Amino acid sequence: MGGRTVIAYHRAQSLAEALGLLAEHPDRITPLAGGQSLLPALRAGRTTAATLLDIGHLAELRHLEDRGDTIAIGAATRHHELAGSELLAARAPALRAAAAAIADPQVRHMGTIGGSLANADPAADLAVAGLALDAQAVIEGPRGRRTAGLDALRLEAGELVVEVLVPVPSGAWSYQKFSRNALDWAIVGVVAVMSDPGGPARVALSGMGPAVVRAPAVEEALARGLGAHAAAELADDGTTPPSDPRADPDYRRHLARVLVRRALEEIGVPA
Repeated sequence: MGGRTVIAYHRAQSLAEALGLLAEHPDRITPLAGGQSLLPALRAGRTTAATLLDIGHLAELRHLEDRGDTIAIGAATRHHELAGSELLAARAPALRAAAAAIADPQVRHMGTIGGSLANADPAADLAVAGLALDAQAVIEGPRGRRTAGLDALRLEAGELVVEVLVPVPSGAWSYQKFSRNALDWAIVGVVAVMSDPGGPARVALSGMGPAVVRAPAVEEALARGLGAHAAAELADDGTTPPSDPRADPDYRRHLARVLVRRALEEIGVPA
């Protein structure tokens, strides 16, 4: 009769301690923040861990600060804190809306922005909003501190996401998400943001490939003066939507075009 694998647990007392342990034992230690993706994966046997390093309580990773043209968010900031933030409501409402759309209150009270971005699920709400907003992840590890865009977020051994930097947009925004039910991951999600009123738009998609992706064909079409309907027809260009029990690639392509059109119309792009 097989036994259950025993996983050790350690509660870090500081970010410095956590980084030191990760640097010393990168192959044996798995960071744990909210655990809303990691723990189900461990239970299902989709991943393994020798030691869980709990960093979700660290005050150094729990902040939400206005830094002028940028909002700084500690990696262990919970989804519900983002969803209820008056700062985000005033200065980055697309990110606030994405956080509020995540699963249910229990998940939102445990899940963290850093954990969500590090997990890099292709249907993640915060990742697609962050990509449209041109957010940067601040990463710390054995070789020091660096930043990376969310389209190039790859953690090396011993590294942690410690902060997320979100440029403050000044134009309109729209968040569109289609799911089978309210608690599901998005089959397709779209975030469209204007950097300035009437200025160029950034469009990001979830559920259309192995990671969240930008929609450059749509952005280029808008820059050439095409309207919302014509630009949205290019939403799936260059994407590789997956096939799973929820949707096949053709259905996802159709959804991408429909949701991008709705998003562009909402931010004021003429039909």
